[in-house]
Amino acid sequence: MSSSKAKNVRVTIKELVTHGKLAARIGNDGRMARAKLRHAVLTKLPDQIVGGALLRNHLKQSIEIRKIELKVANWPAKFDGIRIGHISDLHVGEMIPVSRALEAVDLLAKSKPDLVACTGDVVDLDVAGCEPVFAALGQLRASMGRFFVLGNHDLLDNEQRVMRLARESGMTTLRGETLTARGGLRIGGIDWSRTLAGNAQEVRTIVQQGTVPHLLLAHNPKAFREAAKCNVPLTLSGHTHGGQFALLPSLRKKSRAAASSVLRAGHYHHGDSHLFVTTGVGGWFPLRVNCPAEVVVITVRRG
Repeated sequence: MSSSKAKNVRVTIKELVTHGKLAARIGNDGRMARAKLRHAVLTKLPDQIVGGALLRNHLKQSIEIRKIELKVANWPAKFDGIRIGHISDLHVGEMIPVSRALEAVDLLAKSKPDLVACTGDVVDLDVAGCEPVFAALGQLRASMGRFFVLGNHDLLDNEQRVMRLARESGMTTLRGETLTARGGLRIGGIDWSRTLAGNAQEVRTIVQQGTVPHLLLAHNPKAFREAAKCNVPLTLSGHTHGGQFALLPSLRKKSRAAASSVLRAGHYHHGDSHLFVTTGVGGWFPLRVNCPAEVVVITVRRG
């Protein structure tokens, strides 16, 4: 091992000790410390052991612009053919530089969507440095608006600052509410919850406000289980990164019944309700196999 590589590994091991002691000391309130501990163990240390080769190769992989068409039976006829730009899980930080995130946003901009849906985790750990990415997201041209829900990583450092950056950039943050976009499309968004029960409660809360959204944004795809029960036509999610590893590249491109599936990547359906889970742009580990980084343009058809 070279001296520089050994030095980097020693620095990371020191971080492990620091974050581990902090997480143990502050218990349940130590979300950030635990996240940084996981990051040091699962991301930085393996990459530094191989001299940064994992990250270099990861950043060489192209970001895919994926275009799909979904037929949704109870989609409002007025919005037949709407093009939704779906972007998620940029995880801007040490592993995903601002330049990489801006490349993804630029790909979406060139696709000229009617509506932009960002389903969370713009931030990886620290909000500082993410300002250019929020600004670029807010500058995306979309006649029906740009909508954002927070992911679990957006909540780690300073959720109020994340919300302020989103608002100042021109994005609409949805937190347990449904808004009506230009023309009458109802768009709902819920806060992050880890559990199936927590997501179900988040969905029920906005439905009980009196209107079922046509489009639901939820960072965690577990929300779809309740959304389908409430007859929400279309749910968009991220969070999973598609697992980042797949045996076959074709698996994420098949439409699957939600009842018998792990909601990991691609299109799922249950009755007349549909879910799309994007594999996202960033990741928890600097390696993807048969699961490329992506931004998605979804054309929604009534039918």
